[in-house]
Amino acid sequence: MSTPTSFATKDAARQHVWDRLSSEKLAAFPFPPHGRIPNFKGSADAARRLFDIPVFAEAKALKINPDSAQSAVRAEALRRGIDVYVPTPKLAGGFWRIDAGTVPMDAVRQAAAMSTMAKWAEEVPLTDLPQMDAIVSGSVAVTRSGKRCGKGAGYADREYAILLELGHKPVPVATTVHDVQLVDEFPQVGTDEPLSFIVTPTSIFDVPAPPDAPTGIDWDAITADDLDAMPVLADLKALVRA
Repeated sequence: MSTPTSFATKDAARQHVWDRLSSEKLAAFPFPPHGRIPNFKGSADAARRLFDIPVFAEAKALKINPDSAQSAVRAEALRRGIDVYVPTPKLAGGFWRIDAGTVPMDAVRQAAAMSTMAKWAEEVPLTDLPQMDAIVSGSVAVTRSGKRCGKGAGYADREYAILLELGHKPVPVATTVHDVQLVDEFPQVGTDEPLSFIVTPTSIFDVPAPPDAPTGIDWDAITADDLDAMPVLADLKALVRA
């Protein structure tokens, strides 16, 4: 019988997952898994399984996080002719677009890897971001009820909120994780991005009633330092308050 994994804080859930991935040798490069969206063994299997979900298989445009754990998702999307939109790490440079039609099949992995993506990507102004068909986010820990926690900086939540602020309609959000990243419970806050699908190397979990989604950016929580570090937020603020 499995041990219950309910946590009073997100930090406790993160630490549990990072430690387990490390101790059971389930993490993949880069090491250690701690302090990041962890890459995991079987990530390519999870990526292929993700596209068994119709909304992803039929997508034309996907927003996919830049972490190593989802490199295989980005590559699989490009192989299928799906344009990939990637937020730059820490939102320091806005969003990049990888036009699947410009990437030869033998260069898909290069285009999908953050270290070599720049050759194939172009920066996209906020006003040119299209309506996404769906979103893929990286996670540290998730619950079957659709709660997600990342590494703690809140970037994925803000990226989701940015699209809402631009007037985009909400779309399904999925994550690919190792099976051990599923836990029983941890607390959620109102700005958290909800999950509609959780995909592991072995399973797809459909979340029938995802948690409530944020309605946009919590501008009261955005500091001057945030605007300096993430100029895309300053651009967005100017757009929505013009």
